[in-house]
Amino acid sequence: SRQSCQARLRSAEGMSLAEFLYPALQAYDFLHLHRHHGCRIQLGGHDQMGNIMSGYELVTKMTGAEVFGITVPLITSTTGDKLGKTAGNAVWLNREKTSPFELYQFFVRQQDNVVEKYLKLFTFLPLEEIAHIMEMHAKEPEKWGPQKRLAAEVTKLVHGREGLESAKRCTKALYYSSVEALEEMSDQELQELFRQATSAELMLEPGMTVLDLCRKANAIPEGPSGYRKITDGGVSINGNRVTNPETVLILGQHILKNGVSLLRVGKKNYYIIKWLQL
Repeated sequence: SRQSCQARLRSAEGMSLAEFLYPALQAYDFLHLHRHHGCRIQLGGHDQMGNIMSGYELVTKMTGAEVFGITVPLITSTTGDKLGKTAGNAVWLNREKTSPFELYQFFVRQQDNVVEKYLKLFTFLPLEEIAHIMEMHAKEPEKWGPQKRLAAEVTKLVHGREGLESAKRCTKALYYSSVEALEEMSDQELQELFRQATSAELMLEPGMTVLDLCRKANAIPEGPSGYRKITDGGVSINGNRVTNPETVLILGQHILKNGVSLLRVGKKNYYIIKWLQL
């Protein structure tokens, strides 16, 4: 009876058995949860309306109980795509899947046309305060006030004040090349911030140079091309570009107080160097 199913069945691609059975399985889920756990409400995105209705009909027919379905607006990306596991763009509450920094950045990057709605959906700020935030934004849009407030409120709600501070440290370290922020970062934060980075543990030897560091970390090719990579400005340590390969590494400058160096080669290749026995 569902129009979406009818259209799919008539199409050249057809409909897989798994998709066809999905509403029945979800409906049975609702019935099972109602019988064994007293569940009376099913909550889902508004694209789940049909499946929730199937559950509602099955439970009421089988038990005569009064149950309910609630649908909420879907949160979509800037291109209008649904956010989720299937689309591969899910934003997770689990820190191991989406770090506090990534969660913070997701909300900071939201466009003006959705930020007010998100403040109402995802925070507990009073409506009067949200209205004031948007008024200030109209006067000073370059400050991204609503986006920053949204990101702070959601990150604090999900990961606590400690998670918010972690997100701010990572933001300063990555986007503002803050040495102080890098020095305060834990190993976990470094791994979260530079998920694709290669980690290496090295011993600091007397007179060790930038060139030595890059080669020991396997960050540059052997021979003249690796040397030129440094002289051409393609290498930075802790956010500062280094162009002299013979520069001797200095504690407090190239090696931070937490015994770490962040080496970047090119635009996206990061190496986290942990110094042993400093």
